[in-house]
Amino acid sequence: MDPSAPLCRLDDIDDGGAIAVQVDSSTGGFELILLRQGERVFAYHNECPHAGRRLDYAPGRFLVSDGRLVCAAHGATFRVVDGACLGGPCSNGLAGLPVEVVDGSVRLR
Repeated sequence: MDPSAPLCRLDDIDDGGAIAVQVDSSTGGFELILLRQGERVFAYHNECPHAGRRLDYAPGRFLVSDGRLVCAAHGATFRVVDGACLGGPCSNGLAGLPVEVVDGSVRLR
């Protein structure tokens, strides 16, 4: 995994929305959810801590509203800015990774 390689362009993510990106690694890689609020982007593993299922309702499509991400499988709700569990069947928050926006590109920090 090359941390300097861009994950996507900021403009690829609708403001208030989310996309999925694949991150390659020596262990086979993983998928991240990138959520945008204005000029800020937040990244979490696409895995619900409740049951280990993906959070999207269709590949790369997420339920995001009012700064909250909802797990499509069981309805657990997470705060976009920190991944904290706000309700539903979850005892832990989402596993996040630090990202930054550099010259319009979203990159791992």
